[in-house]
Formats: sequence, C-alpha cells, structure tokens
Amino acid sequence: MAGETTESFDRLVGEFKKLPGIGGRTAERLAYHVLRAGKDEAMALAYAIRDVKKNMRNCRECYNLTEGEVCSICADARRDRSVICVVEQPKDIWALEKTGAYRGLYHVLLGRLAPLEDMGPENLTVDELVKRVEKGGVREVILATNPNLEGDGTAAYTREKLAGMNVSVTRIARGMPAGSSIEFANTNILQDALSGRREMDR
Repeated sequence: MAGETTESFDRLVGEFKKLPGIGGRTAERLAYHVLRAGKDEAMALAYAIRDVKKNMRNCRECYNLTEGEVCSICADARRDRSVICVVEQPKDIWALEKTGAYRGLYHVLLGRLAPLEDMGPENLTVDELVKRVEKGGVREVILATNPNLEGDGTAAYTREKLAGMNVSVTRIARGMPAGSSIEFANTNILQDALSGRREMDR
C-alpha cells in the first residue's frame, strides 16, 4: 500500500484495537490478514460476526448464551437441578464444563460488583437467582465468582440476598489463586476448587 493507508483500512484497524488484548500492531496485522485473504474467507468472518450478534441471546433460565430460549444445560434432564453454580460470565461456564466435575445447573450474573466501573447490584441478575431459589427444589447454591476483591464482594452480596432461605450457600475453595480468573484456570485447579467448596459464613 506504498506507505499510506485508506480510510476503510484505518477503520478496520480501529475496530480490531477495540478488542480486549489487541494493541495497535496486532490490530494492523489482523487488518492486513483480512486484506490479503480471499473474498470468501473475509466475508465468512463478517458473516460469522453478524450471525453471532443476530442469533445469540441469554437463556431465560440461567442467562447463559444460547441460540434458543433455553440453553442446552438447562434443557438437559440429566443435570442435577438441586444445585446451582453462580458465575460471573458465560465464559466461566465453559471453563467449568471442561472439568467434567460438575453436573448441576448454572446461573450467570452477567458481571460483578465494581463501583469504579458503575457496575452495581442493579446490573446483575442476583434478583433472578433469588426467584429461582424461591421456586423450591434447590438445596445448594455454589458461588463461583472470581477469587479477587470484586468477586469476593459479589459473593458476599449474593450470600446476603439468599440469607434466610432454606438453601446451603457454598464458596469455591481457594485452590484458585487470589486475584485469578476462572476462565484462565486449568482443569485440575477448577476440579479442586469445586470439590473443596466450603459453606459461606452467614
């Protein structure tokens, strides 16, 4: 491109830079890859992005991502419906499912309490979790928010909202290093964190 770029190319680089973990040079490399790719390959990427935004939604039961009204986990009659594992984001479900150590249901909060980012209780699905427990049949709620300051605060808030209800509330064990994220933990650590969960203080 003889040392200069075009408005379209610069706009593509700008969009790539908005992605998490993508700096300027990586954004440029991705943009050049798209530019060099065949039209069919480039359009396949564009259509995949379009379709995921068009078709994906939150499960009406647990707020996991799904293309239907209910996600495959909630629809699976073999899952233990008496246990609900509470996570911050759908990607945490994917990490926990890889362990094969959990066969209950999930509930996605769609975030965590982070006042500096204007994320308060009204932005989470804690009230919807309480309604699920109120329906009955749930004997344990596992709080699997990330083991950092915000995750611990979110777990404590959720525990408080479930206070007085006839349900055991547990927290994943500290096999997870403080300050870490569930999505990046390896399978063995997550298995230990689930199996070693403990009752939360009331």
